[in-house]
Amino acid sequence: MSQNSQHPSVVPSTVHDHAAGEVIDRHRHTFHQLIHVSAGVLAIRTGRGSWVACRDRAVWIPANTWHEHRVFGRSSVHTLGFASDDIPLPVDSPTVVAVDGLLRELFVACTEPDLPAVESRRLRAVLNDRLRRAHVRPLTLPTARDPRLAHACRMVEEDLGRPRTIAWLSRHVGVGERTLTRLFHTEFGTTYPQWRTNTRVFHAMIHLAEGATVTETARRCGWATTSAFIDTFTRTMGRTPGAYRSVAHEPATTAPV
Repeated sequence: MSQNSQHPSVVPSTVHDHAAGEVIDRHRHTFHQLIHVSAGVLAIRTGRGSWVACRDRAVWIPANTWHEHRVFGRSSVHTLGFASDDIPLPVDSPTVVAVDGLLRELFVACTEPDLPAVESRRLRAVLNDRLRRAHVRPLTLPTARDPRLAHACRMVEEDLGRPRTIAWLSRHVGVGERTLTRLFHTEFGTTYPQWRTNTRVFHAMIHLAEGATVTETARRCGWATTSAFIDTFTRTMGRTPGAYRSVAHEPATTAPV
């Protein structure tokens, strides 16, 4: 693990390796944090929802936000701290940020062990400039507040292989179909089919990171055909599930720590 704290305006930034299945318990920081994974996948859960960090997706966690992590696949995790008055992203809630090649290398460089303070400040200046131009990515799984909606979401997530309809859910949750449809819209700002698609893609990312094949992942997450899964995943993530799987399993560019 490395930590850069030579300058008072630079809060801790670290890189560390995790084995598959590791869990980092619920915690929070007094500073903002940007989490990137140069190998593997990290699922991040807060009170507002769940996100996935990987090689092309970083997650911004605002200061004092309670969060916990779970590792999928052997992962190298880079965490960059930002002072409370240093906000390169125009957001005040957890957010997914698209990571291009330059940002990826900056994350790695900024978390090098024993990085000199002067070099750290120069790298941070470039990093902040790039973050201000970065694209915010979709695919967040929000946390339901209404217990009826939370129950419905759990039933779907616990058995993604079965194509549950809104009518089936309403019967098993004990709430009217119109009410349940309204809850998805008012709490998540989306329809039930859109939420279910996002949920399946979210879990597909995790299965692929853990080593499942594209065909296995399609089956586990409820797609009728592998080609339908490939089409949906590619439209949502901007790359095929096969390409995503390959990237998730690439070795990290950092030296062992």
